[in-house]
Formats: sequence, structure tokens, C-alpha cells
Amino acid sequence: MSQIWVPGRIEFLGKHTDYAGGRSLLCPVDRGIRLTAKPRTDSLVRVTDVTLGETVECEISPDVKQPRGQWANYPFTVVRRIARDFPDARTGVDIEFTSDLPVAAGMSSSSALVVAVYMAVAAANELETKRAYRNNIHTPENLAEYAGCIEGGFPFHGFAGDEGVGTLSGCEDQTAMICGRKGSLVRYSFCPVRFEDAYPIPTGQTFVIAASGVLAEKTSAALEKYNSLSRKAAAAAEAWRRASGLNDKTLGDAIRKSDVATVRGAIATTRVGGYTIDELLMRFDQFHAESEVIIPAVGEALVRNDLVALGELVDESQRGAERLLGNQIPETIALASSARELGATAASAFGAGFGGSVWAMVSTTGAQDFLNAWRDSYLQRFPKHASVARFFATDAGGPAVRVA
Repeated sequence: MSQIWVPGRIEFLGKHTDYAGGRSLLCPVDRGIRLTAKPRTDSLVRVTDVTLGETVECEISPDVKQPRGQWANYPFTVVRRIARDFPDARTGVDIEFTSDLPVAAGMSSSSALVVAVYMAVAAANELETKRAYRNNIHTPENLAEYAGCIEGGFPFHGFAGDEGVGTLSGCEDQTAMICGRKGSLVRYSFCPVRFEDAYPIPTGQTFVIAASGVLAEKTSAALEKYNSLSRKAAAAAEAWRRASGLNDKTLGDAIRKSDVATVRGAIATTRVGGYTIDELLMRFDQFHAESEVIIPAVGEALVRNDLVALGELVDESQRGAERLLGNQIPETIALASSARELGATAASAFGAGFGGSVWAMVSTTGAQDFLNAWRDSYLQRFPKHASVARFFATDAGGPAVRVA
């Protein structure tokens, strides 16, 4: 029997940058999924959500059907992909899990479930001993990227892609969960996953999370809005390829290999995918500012322990989400603004957007008082969310772990 812990994560910065080849600042939290797994003698995978009292099951098969719009979509996607990538992995497993992450709140409860189920099925089938694994996965970063490709349905090295869970997502969530460092923010760039730096959380600071109560379910109403931002980034990269004749796969590749003005100018002359040029330029401008300007500057502010500059840079990121990405709602905008008014060092919405949560970095000694004031301010303005909004403090936690 195995016991597995997979944390949720805070996307400190990196709003819709990972799948476009950009960078993110990330940390795990001290909430997450706890899972127990026991190998079976057949090929059935049975998964029980102890909190809901619901059980789903499927055979380890490359033909597992996707139950779209249901939480079973996540474990079933993992099982199907493992069956396709590892044809000799057919040992089933009984899985039970609990979670103290708010659901569909931007803290990646769904990705945590994907990682946890992968770890359980991988352990039961000893995937790390198989040649296909050794040929394709060599580092924790490789594993994080593979887990992201499972969820997004993308190919990875020698493994072909499939349907995934239905989101055109990246792998920053899985990277935070697998490669995070306790007490630190880690900086990674993506496509492929590359470690860049790590920064200790400033002394005397901690996080308070506000889950707005507005669900950001990437399996329901917000799915197309989320995917549209991914498609716009892909269309902007395609506009660059058509104009330049180069073969840069992502916006990140284009910016790193050419100067920003040249890339932006090319996008401004080439309409792709039914999007207007203004739409593509707004998408490009947000990506460039977030990935290439704000995040490196925040790293420098953290090294200097310049908390004033940190807060101002995070404010700039939040404005980019509101004005250029357009993925914020009145609740998350108000939460970010009121957190700063109440004295937070920095505050930002995070995750897919169109609902979800906001983090605030605050003084550790005043965290509870801040939480109470932040919650009261929010519920006074949005009383309809009183029964579903959640506020809690968390430190930067450690990565996923399995204990046999």
C-alpha cells in the first residue's frame, strides 16, 4: 500500500504564460490531496472520493471513455494515457483520496488529482523500471512536463498525444507540485520545463488565500474562455511564423530568438485564426510583460528584499490580467484591490481566471487580523457568496511525496 500527498499550488506570477513557452513563479501550499493506493490482482482502477462518498472505476485500457464534465474525467484520463504509453502496465489499483483544497478555485485541485492518480498507478505498475519510462523521463522536470501533457493531451518525447481532459493547458501546476521547494518561490520556464531560480519567501511574510466562491471549472462554462486564451497565444505565434518564415513553436521561442519589436510588428501585420490583430496584440503584450519583464523584475526585488517594488510589480501583473487577458471578474478584481488597501505586501488573482482565487502576501504576525478584515470587506460587497467563499492562511509548502 502507498500513501501519497500532492499539494495545491499558488501561481505567484505567470498568468497564462506556461503553454506559450513563458515563465512562472510558483510555490506549493500546505493544503492538497491525501491518497492511499493498494494494488489489485486485476486491471481495474477504482477511485473513491471519500469526502463526496463517490466511487468511479475503469479498466486500464487505451480506450477508456471520457466522462466530460465529471470529476472522473481526471483519473480516467490518467489511466487511458498510461495504458497507451505503457502497454505492459495493466495492474489495477484501489484508490481512496481526500482533499482540503477548495474545488474549482484556481488552486489546481484537478491537476493535483491527476498527479496523485498518476503516482498511484505508476507505483502499482513500477513504471520507473520500464524501458519506455527510462527512455523518456529522466528528471523531476521531465515528469512534471509529462504529467502536464497527460492532462492537456499533448505528445511528450516518444509518447503520442491523445484527448487529455479537454483543456489546452500547460504544465506549471504539475511543475509546482512535483518540483516545488518548501518555503520558496521557484521560477521555471516552459516548453520544455526548465528550472531558472528559487527565492525564499521574504522573512516575516506568509500567504492568505481568498477563494471567491465563483467557480472556475475548466470542465464547464469557463472551458471555452480558458481555451480561447490558449488559442490566441497559438495564433499570435502562427502570425509570427507566417510573417517571418521562421519555425518558432511558441511566443516564448519567438521573443528569445528575435527582438520584441520585430515580433510584435510581424503580428501587427498578420491576421490568423479569425482573431483581430488587436486581439492578438493584446495577447502578445500581456504575455511579454508578464513573462519577460515583470517576473524577472520580481526576482530582482526578492533578492533585494524590496517589498515595495514587489507589490508594485504584482499590481502591474494584475492590471494586465484585467485589461489585456480579460479573465478577471468583479469578485477577483475587488479582492486584489481590497487586499492592497488593507495593507497586503502584494496581492493577485491566480489560476485560469473567470472565477477562482486571489493570494495576498502579508505579515505573518498580522495574518489572522488581515484575513478577518479581508473576508469582512469581501462579504459586505458580495454577500451572495457568504456560504461558499473561503479564506485561509498557508505557507509555501513542499512538493508531492509517496511513502510505501
